[in-house]
Amino acid sequence: MDIKSGLEEVKKELSKDEKLLEQAFHLEKFLKKYKTPLIIFAVISILSVVGYNIYSSIKYSKLEKANSALLALQQNPKDSNALNILKENNPKLYALYNYSIAANSANKEALSKIDKNGEFLEDVINYHLGVIEKNPKDSKYYKNLALLQKAYLMIKENKKDKARTILAQIPKDSTLAPIANLLLHYTITK
Repeated sequence: MDIKSGLEEVKKELSKDEKLLEQAFHLEKFLKKYKTPLIIFAVISILSVVGYNIYSSIKYSKLEKANSALLALQQNPKDSNALNILKENNPKLYALYNYSIAANSANKEALSKIDKNGEFLEDVINYHLGVIEKNPKDSKYYKNLALLQKAYLMIKENKKDKARTILAQIPKDSTLAPIANLLLHYTITK
């Protein structure tokens, strides 16, 4: 029995080796058949990873330069070199910086000249232009504040009915609702 079981075991081992050799031949055949596409895929994958890392580092470097320039401008607003660096490395941040300067100084001309490179900035600039002109424009982002300012201007012009109509448009859950209620009571008492 020992010899028979030994032979069976040798047969199983040879069968396993045969299968392994067969799989190696299939793999070699596959690699020969698809060698060029596999090499191209590997090269493209490596170039993609390298390209992405280079792009990320350039983007990070630009953001770092823009942030440094913004900090320098906060220390010295007349630093033209920092302003140019900010404009070159982050045009959107440059536009926001110009907006903040123009809005704080209520400079209508400067607000009009700002590059409106987005819906938010355009809406906010138009809103502030309306505030400067004492005619707050409808705003997507400052809607309730614009309504409150319009109502206030109506009260100043003694158009209390219009003011009440405008104040009624401010939602009760708005953070400006208490102020709107105060103005509404003011229109009733005066």
